[in-house]
Amino acid sequence: MNESSTSDLHEAHYLIGQALRALLGLAPDVHAVLARRVGVGITDLTALDRLTSSDQPMGVVELGDSLGIRSASATVLVDRLVAAGHLQRAPHPTDGRRRIVRATGSAHDDMLDALRPLIAGINRVTEQLDADTSRAVLAYLNDVCAVLRDFAQTPGQTGPASAPAEGPT
Repeated sequence: MNESSTSDLHEAHYLIGQALRALLGLAPDVHAVLARRVGVGITDLTALDRLTSSDQPMGVVELGDSLGIRSASATVLVDRLVAAGHLQRAPHPTDGRRRIVRATGSAHDDMLDALRPLIAGINRVTEQLDADTSRAVLAYLNDVCAVLRDFAQTPGQTGPASAPAEGPT
């Protein structure tokens, strides 16, 4: 590879990192709009998202832990969402002593209705990709998601990183 193409590749990698940073930066704004459309607060929306996307039954304490809030706050949140018709309490499927919370059908519908314009827009962009580009984008996004998951599951790490910081800056 000549110096010019190496420079172009580094520039492209830098721009990809910047675009990814911009994408991640939009997430709080998207969540705020979704929360308004569903008629709940941000934490309530996050709880609904966790419950609708998880295949594991979750009790109030587990939900609170996943949101980073105390169990008393999680109980208040669940009570509020039950009263609004977004959640229901149910027996745990395997442990008769426990109760779980799950999103109601109307909560699923409300979330889908709120997301429909966003999904349609992303689908329009995705449909413009050819097969090879689709595979490359999918592989890249899966790899980035793995990096984000690993980062999010490594709490308390402070100080300089073990490798130099490159990419999204």
